[in-house]
Amino acid sequence: MPRGLTAFRHLPIIPEQFSLVIPGDSQRTDFYMKLTTRGRYAVTAMLDLTIHGSTNPVSLGDISAREDISLAYLEQLFGGLRKAGLVDSVRGPGGGYRLARADDAISIAAVIDAVDESVDATRCGGNQNCRGDQACLTHDLWEGLSANIRDFLSDITLGELARRHALRNAATKTQTIKDMRPSAAG
Repeated sequence: MPRGLTAFRHLPIIPEQFSLVIPGDSQRTDFYMKLTTRGRYAVTAMLDLTIHGSTNPVSLGDISAREDISLAYLEQLFGGLRKAGLVDSVRGPGGGYRLARADDAISIAAVIDAVDESVDATRCGGNQNCRGDQACLTHDLWEGLSANIRDFLSDITLGELARRHALRNAATKTQTIKDMRPSAAG
């Protein structure tokens, strides 16, 4: 795990915002980096496929309905995911998509790469032309952050996210059952 991001390993992934906390500093600095809907939706759809496709292929229509992502958009995304070897399509009745590899062998970074998305914190897209034809004073800082985020996303797999989801659902169900029990007072 990249140094500096280890503290965030237990948190759910929120690709739109990364909060950076400097050890020993009482102030928090929020850093917003936009990951387009293309990358976010690809990760969401692949996680849905991981959770719901353990026994049978999953149709894009089912993913569309559960995740509120347009079917046409999913078709575009799954074209890239298939070309990258992350999913296989199954034709015919009961067809759909399934993971082409084990869920623990597919990193979040691989999913983002498959749909031609990048996570970049630099203003210049990594071209070192932030200030006309030169890199800005803080270019190396943002380039380093981009590399750390990439490493972070490379270390997280669909399998890990699916297990986190299952644990969260189990905890929610346990709390719901506790809430439904009659109280001992009375």
